[in-house]
Amino acid sequence: MRLMIAGGGGFRVPLVYRALCTGPFAGLVSELVLFDVDGQRLQAIQAVLRDMPTGPGSGPAVVACSDLGQALTGTDVVFAAIRPGGTAGRIADERVALDLGLLGQETTGAGGISYALRSIPRMLELAQAMRRHCPGAWLINFTNPAGMVTEALVPLLGNRVIGICDSAGGLAQRAARAAGVPLEEGNLDGVGYYGLNHLGWLYRLAPGGADLLPGLLADPAALESMEEGRLFGQHTLEKLGCLPNEYLYYYYQTSQATQAIRGQRQTRGASIHQQQHSLYPDLLRAEDAYALWDAARRSREEGYLAEARTHGEQRDESDLAGGGYERVALSVMRALSGGGTAQLILNVPNAPVLPTGSLHPAEVAVPGLPPDAVVEVPSQVTPDGAVAVAQERPPGPFLTLMQRVKEVERLTIRAVRDHDREAAVQAFASHPLVGSELLGTQLLAGYEEAFPGMAGLLGVRAGQG
Repeated sequence: MRLMIAGGGGFRVPLVYRALCTGPFAGLVSELVLFDVDGQRLQAIQAVLRDMPTGPGSGPAVVACSDLGQALTGTDVVFAAIRPGGTAGRIADERVALDLGLLGQETTGAGGISYALRSIPRMLELAQAMRRHCPGAWLINFTNPAGMVTEALVPLLGNRVIGICDSAGGLAQRAARAAGVPLEEGNLDGVGYYGLNHLGWLYRLAPGGADLLPGLLADPAALESMEEGRLFGQHTLEKLGCLPNEYLYYYYQTSQATQAIRGQRQTRGASIHQQQHSLYPDLLRAEDAYALWDAARRSREEGYLAEARTHGEQRDESDLAGGGYERVALSVMRALSGGGTAQLILNVPNAPVLPTGSLHPAEVAVPGLPPDAVVEVPSQVTPDGAVAVAQERPPGPFLTLMQRVKEVERLTIRAVRDHDREAAVQAFASHPLVGSELLGTQLLAGYEEAFPGMAGLLGVRAGQG
């Protein structure tokens, strides 16, 4: 099997390669193609892979490529993990919102909309290129905001695009361990989860038939053993009656999160940009590029969601498992290639989509959301694709929040698709973490100043030209 990674010079690419060299995914891929528009980043990641202690001949052949058509031709599966604007763009995503007194975060709120306005056009170009060069290939999308980007691609690729994120699956695994019944890899029987990417709730944990979640929520020691328990606290979790995805911290503790970000010496984006700005040249000069990269990886993981850990606590070893994106993506790929059915929490249409893009007349997975909306739910993956598994109807406050954020996502997609400036303003203004037409206008103006290409995408301002 030939796997192409769009964004092949990305920081997390070695995690994918390492997983392909050892363990259950070894031998799954015969050729790994790394595509990137930045030649230096490609060379640096090649150096990391070269120095990785995996043993001779244990991994797939690695090919670096800067020609998209060449990289796609003959490819069976594409992993997409691109960041238009680079890490410098993330600084602006965060800073423009913070300067207006709003939450400045990469995928949540105004920063996530800005990121989507840049990433969706490039991902649409990739999907169109796939239709020309490898029309039968699967696209497994890592590119953030993952759910929104995936929804934008479904009209082009139908069921052959699947969005992934390790956050929801990681929550289910941590909860099961804390409850004393670890989940079997690729098996979510009895697990109930509904939401959108970076906005969801684990509402049932019944791998053996009996729901263990109420007991977990009533056990302070067990909750303290998992990151979400420490993040939200037992009182909040018992009141909610479920375990929220960690990114809901930004909705439930918006003021505290914003103040914590503003109080840090530098934003998360600025920290990562500074790290990578020096890291990539150093990787090219290092005697052991892998060791240098791995140290940087651990440092980066330790800083994840740091604004929520206001008392100086450190992340547990179980929280530093290297992210997990690579395990989710490769599990999907193995199931698509006939390696056995897998159950994973994925970003897929609320009702199954046929290869033609038409909706299957099946029950939706999340009642209350449109059938063509991409949701994040437990899904069954087979060689025919990924199908969402029906969940319970979310309680009113959960569903209302999902509906509001889904409308923001659809306005953002429309802004890109139709070059619609007003839709972009309304996306910012309608977001629950913004909620103001004036702020929506100011946000778009700020992001257009930071990213000149955005103005061209959305058309000329009223009164200009």
